[in-house]
Amino acid sequence: MAGLVMPQSDRFESARHRMVKNQIQGRGISNVKVLEAMKKVPRHLFVPKEYQKEAYNDYPLPIGYGQTISQPYIVAYMTDVVKPGSKMKALEIGTGSGYQAAVLAEIVDQVYTIEIVPELARESAEKLKGYDNIHCRYGDGYRGWPENAPFDIILVTAAAETIPQPLIDQLAENGKLVIPVGKPSAVQELQLVTKRNGKIETKHLTLVRFVPFMRL
Repeated sequence: MAGLVMPQSDRFESARHRMVKNQIQGRGISNVKVLEAMKKVPRHLFVPKEYQKEAYNDYPLPIGYGQTISQPYIVAYMTDVVKPGSKMKALEIGTGSGYQAAVLAEIVDQVYTIEIVPELARESAEKLKGYDNIHCRYGDGYRGWPENAPFDIILVTAAAETIPQPLIDQLAENGKLVIPVGKPSAVQELQLVTKRNGKIETKHLTLVRFVPFMRL
């Protein structure tokens, strides 16, 4: 798996641990694998330098090109609800900064991630090249990644008005898909989709606000 090359002195380590304790554990997330991944992945390396001092605060930050990195709690929450395991294969739609993919890669076996903004696709692929279990692609996430389907986990980090059918089709039996659903100008609903016996079950989780799902 490997990962990011960290400097010998990580001045943000204590801030990262406080983030996990106060913002994530303190709000009810207890999955040890998720907590350890969030402690390990350096969020400050996934934001522009001018925002690094704010990297461990519990709010989203701009990463350029009209996109954001989600607040740490939402990253942990979305990771937790899909119940990731060490032998699983995950698909992420909307690589963005690369932070969510890195968190997933600390837990699951393989991560496939797609980004539609070409500049972000290049930048995130460069940041994630230390992970041998993350596979990056520039493209339209609506279509998914059919040649590597099915996926145990599909995690979407942009709001769609409806759930793309290709993503449902690429979900493995007992797989879980988490996606914000709603209009881009309004508060959206985070939904969890589970495939059981070939049928789809949808659970409404919480209200969120994500950037809109883009198409090529």
